[in-house]
Amino acid sequence: MAKSSFKTALVIVLATLVVALGGVGFVALRALQYPHDAQAGRGKALEFEVAPDMNFSAIAAQLAQQGVISRPRLFRIYGMYRGATRKVRAGSYALADNLTPKQVLDILVAGVKEKTAKVTLPEGKHMLEYFDLIEAAGVGKRSELQALATNAAFLKSMQIDAPSIEGYLFPDTYDFPLNQSPEKILQRLVARYRTVWTEVVASAGEALGATQRAMSWNDHQILVMASLVEKEAVLPVEQPRIAQVFYNRLTSASFVSKRLETDPTIRYGCMVGAPTAVSCKNWKITDRLRTLQLRDATNTYNTYQHPGLPPGPICSPGRGALLAAMKPDASGYFYFVGRNDGSHVFSKTFAEHSAAVDQYQR
Repeated sequence: MAKSSFKTALVIVLATLVVALGGVGFVALRALQYPHDAQAGRGKALEFEVAPDMNFSAIAAQLAQQGVISRPRLFRIYGMYRGATRKVRAGSYALADNLTPKQVLDILVAGVKEKTAKVTLPEGKHMLEYFDLIEAAGVGKRSELQALATNAAFLKSMQIDAPSIEGYLFPDTYDFPLNQSPEKILQRLVARYRTVWTEVVASAGEALGATQRAMSWNDHQILVMASLVEKEAVLPVEQPRIAQVFYNRLTSASFVSKRLETDPTIRYGCMVGAPTAVSCKNWKITDRLRTLQLRDATNTYNTYQHPGLPPGPICSPGRGALLAAMKPDASGYFYFVGRNDGSHVFSKTFAEHSAAVDQYQR
C-alpha cells in the first residue's frame, strides 16, 4: 500500500514538473519571439516624442499607451538585453502601429536625425556678412555671433591674437545643425580655416618662410595681406601679381609713402572696423568713395592716409589669395587699374598708371 502511494505521488510530482517546465518553456519561447511579433495595426503613422530625461520605463509605457507596442514589461526586458535603455535620445520619432518591437527599438536607438541647413559663405565677405547669412539660414543669431567675434576670452581660447575673429572664418559651404551655439559655429569655421591654412602652407613650400623673413611678418600679417588680395583681385590668375604690387609698395625705396591705397580698406573701416570715423557718417555701402572718405585719417583702415597694412583683415580670403600672399609673383609693378571686365592693367611707373586710368576709368 505504501509503495503504491509513493508511486502515485511520484507520478504526480513528475507530471507537475513536466507541466511547470512546459510552462517555463512556453514563456521563454514567447519572450524570444516577442521582438519579432508585429503590433496589430494598419500601418498608421505615429509621431512619438521622447522628452529630455525620460527613462526607458516611461518610454515603454508611453509606447504602449500610443499603441506602438504591447507588453511594455517585455519591451523593457528586451531593451535591457540589447543594452539600449540608455541609448535613446530626446526628440521626435516617426513610428507606426504595425512595427515589431525590434523595429521600434532600432528606430529609437538610431536617434533623431538633426535638422540642418546648408550655408555658403563666399570668399571676400567680412564677418558681419557671414553672420547675416548664418542667421538667415536659422543656424545662429547675428547678435550673438558678433558679440563672440570680439570677445577677448573666446579669441584667446581659439589662439587668435587679434581684436576680432575677422579673416579666420574660412569661406566654404557648411552643413550646420539648426540653432547651434555661437561658440560651435565659430569654432567650426576657424577649424576649417586652420586646416586650409596648413594645406596652403604645404603648397607654398619655402615661399612662406621667405616672405615672412623679408617682411618680418607673422602668420596674422600674411592673413591681412591675403584679405587685401581677395578684395582687389577678380581673376584668380592675377592674385599673385596684385600681392606683389602691395609688397613692392611696402618694401621699395622708390615708393616713399609706403601706402597701399586700396579702396576696400576704407569701405571695411566704414562698415565694420571704424564706423565712427567722421567720413563714415551718412555713408552707405552702395555709395562711391569720395574725397571726404579718401582723406579721412580718423578711419584707421584708410590705406590712402596710413602707411603699411590696415589694423586687421578686411574679409575672409580663400585658398588662392592665401597662397598669393605667401607666394607673390616677384614682378616689378607698383600700380594697377581695372579694365572694367575683371582684369587689370599693371604699371611700373606713375605716368604709365595715369595713362591707364585715363583710358579705363576717366
